[in-house]
Amino acid sequence: MAILNVLEAVNKALETEMQKDPTVVVYGEDAGFEGGVFRATAGLQAQFGVDRVFDTPIAEGAIIGSAVGMAINGLKPVVELQFSGFMFPGFNQIATHVARYRNRSRSKYNLPMVIRMPYGGGVKALEHHSESLDTLFAHIPGLKLVIPSTPYDALGLLRSALRDPDPVVFMEPKRIYRAFKQEVPDTDYVVPIGKAKVVKEGKDVTVVAWGAMVREVEAGLALLKEDNISVELIDLRTIAPFDVETIVNSVKKTGRLLVVHEAVKSFGPGAEIISVVNEKAFYHLEAAPRRLTAPDITVPLPRGEHHFMIHPKQIAAEIKSLYAVKA
Repeated sequence: MAILNVLEAVNKALETEMQKDPTVVVYGEDAGFEGGVFRATAGLQAQFGVDRVFDTPIAEGAIIGSAVGMAINGLKPVVELQFSGFMFPGFNQIATHVARYRNRSRSKYNLPMVIRMPYGGGVKALEHHSESLDTLFAHIPGLKLVIPSTPYDALGLLRSALRDPDPVVFMEPKRIYRAFKQEVPDTDYVVPIGKAKVVKEGKDVTVVAWGAMVREVEAGLALLKEDNISVELIDLRTIAPFDVETIVNSVKKTGRLLVVHEAVKSFGPGAEIISVVNEKAFYHLEAAPRRLTAPDITVPLPRGEHHFMIHPKQIAAEIKSLYAVKA
């Protein structure tokens, strides 16, 4: 087994898929010679050449628009946007072309392409570098949205994304790019899109999280060791389409739900998950489902970022409060 961090797992997935499939091409701002702003594509240009791994101008609309043309004509483009907060110039291409082409052509054309982007806070970056824009992509029919929380999942999910016949947005929590390492099998495994993972089984409270928040929840649970609260932690892995069955079955067992996400609160993924649970497991609830999210403000600059981020103490306090509610 290899021992990889999340960033190395992303690189490994790209390398192994490029070795297997000559139609895979990788490009973006600094994605070629430099290997990307975080070095996720390091070494790929040297291994596969400038025709398959190359740099682009700072022009997100052109990067994504050109990928549409490549995908229609038989290639599998994997484009890298340096930060999710800078994706807006390309959002027009994503919303009006990438997400719609299969429907527009009545399935005559599909777009096998992956849009990668680092996202989220926690690294004290500048404006536009720390947003969590999950909702914007999850809300658009025709897109799949995947977010890994471990090196194992980063490798397996990215392979699945690269083998998917339709467009996948792959958001990478840069806060945990190099935060820890994990043993990863050398086999050609995949992690299926649309399937959540029960990280820890429990019977009192269900907590749903994804990306960097999974580790924050685990740290919060460590603070609850003396409280005798049995928490079931679910890593959502795929935001759209999300695994309704796993969440609903868990809530039917525990009767309580807390969603923890890094995106701002209003109209976010937490609202959608809670709405679905209310529809499908209302009579099993022992307390009103809750969200613990970032506040509805623009991500602060580095000196104020700690006021915006969710911390383990907050998570532990919210779980204790939710558990204390008696039906």
